[in-house]
Amino acid sequence: MVNKHQTRAARNIAWCERHLRLPSGPKAGQPFKMAPFMREDFRAIYDNPHGTRRAIISRGRKNAKTTECAMILLLHLVGPEAVPEGRLYSASNSQDQAAVVFDLAAAMVRRSPTLNDFVTIRDTIKELACNHAELMTEFKALSSESSTAFGINPALIIHDELGQVRGPKSRLYSALETAAGANNTLSLIISTQAATDADLLSVLIDDAAKGRDPRTVLRFSTADPEADPFKVATIRQANPAYDLFMNREEVRSQAADARAMPSQEAEYRNLILNQRIEVQAPYVSPGVWKLGAREVAEMPGAGHFGGLDLSASNDLTALVEVAHVGEEMHVWPTFWLPSEGLAEKARKDRVPYDLWAREGYLQTTPGRTVDYDWVAPLLLSRLRAGLERLAFDRWNMRFLKPALERAGATEDDLAKLVEFGQGFVSMAPALRTLDTYVLNDRLVHGGHPVLGMCAAHAVVKADPAGNRKLVKLSETKRIDGMVALTMAVATAANPEFALSTLIEVPEDYEIA
Repeated sequence: MVNKHQTRAARNIAWCERHLRLPSGPKAGQPFKMAPFMREDFRAIYDNPHGTRRAIISRGRKNAKTTECAMILLLHLVGPEAVPEGRLYSASNSQDQAAVVFDLAAAMVRRSPTLNDFVTIRDTIKELACNHAELMTEFKALSSESSTAFGINPALIIHDELGQVRGPKSRLYSALETAAGANNTLSLIISTQAATDADLLSVLIDDAAKGRDPRTVLRFSTADPEADPFKVATIRQANPAYDLFMNREEVRSQAADARAMPSQEAEYRNLILNQRIEVQAPYVSPGVWKLGAREVAEMPGAGHFGGLDLSASNDLTALVEVAHVGEEMHVWPTFWLPSEGLAEKARKDRVPYDLWAREGYLQTTPGRTVDYDWVAPLLLSRLRAGLERLAFDRWNMRFLKPALERAGATEDDLAKLVEFGQGFVSMAPALRTLDTYVLNDRLVHGGHPVLGMCAAHAVVKADPAGNRKLVKLSETKRIDGMVALTMAVATAANPEFALSTLIEVPEDYEIA
């Protein structure tokens, strides 16, 4: 029964709590009970006396932003906000991210005893459709990778994780906003903050904060940049769900890690404190790395593991072998570069490759490219000297495998080589494993200068879900040794880890 004295927001809150169910977790299937800050979001959006054209919700991750979006989506698809033949869209930077809102909304529909009868779920094309004769609304998940033509008259546009857009413009954002035109469209933006003031989300937030357009609603939670970033009071500023349903132990653990390892602080400030900061940061500080420059034990005859990062043409090729020595992880790296043009490359990269080659820290191969026929015999000798498993980046393996076979490798030798995905999905848990050894001063690398250079040049990049991997500080910097080390340590800590990376996803995704 409709309450004529209810506000629009109150009506929508009541509809969500009546018809929607928790899609997952220990309380899956139970009715929603909206958190106070979510109710305030609804009131700001739907009880705005000027009407709301754009709403921006920005706070730390794990504060149910996507859940709130899915609720609003269903309100406009099959609830009291639905308009006949309304077209609804969610827009994201990648196909994987585009599916997130769809998956959550679809899960809510499946759990709801009433919505199931009215909504058709098209999983393969990421669409929802209300088949009620009076509505016939549709929702489609889009990404910047898609080439879909946009329909006219969108009733709702959701821009998911717009903070991932670098620079002040986005083709997908502009296309959808233009399609909305002068129509009575609600444009909803949810995201943690972007990296710089010049990025699209930052421009929109700063403009909204000036209050020039009363039809723009800003729901913004960020931590004071001058406050101690590791105190609970500071964390609460950006996370209204901290005392309600966030995993507080996990958040405190992330804060402790960021305090101990400066390379994680920028990511922590962006994702947890929702601060505008460039996430790309050195993985490990020089001081922390120096702690592992203790004497390395002699390589064991068995029970060690390796990571292999193959070069493209004249770049660095890295083999890093590791083994447990008590509670520590000891490291034995081997590097190759082509001998021809080595001095020139040293000048260009501003790195003493020629000196390291003379001192024995770097091996050279004839010619201007790394000759795999020189690399293969050493790899084969390692495989037969107790190397249990060698995880490799599949890049250029099609050239190394024939070289190994020419060196006499058997099927048993080649069976020890396993592909290791290089995207976020595979590298994130591997990097967490390496974190454990670095943070607890259990990684012993002997101060190897080439590996140290790679460590100094490796920076952390995160995807919208907070998964991390290592990338170069710049195009001229080399991080091959750190990539190989990450694969080796993860494989040594869990010998089945490299195999599991092959079945997680066919190809690890990237973000622009």
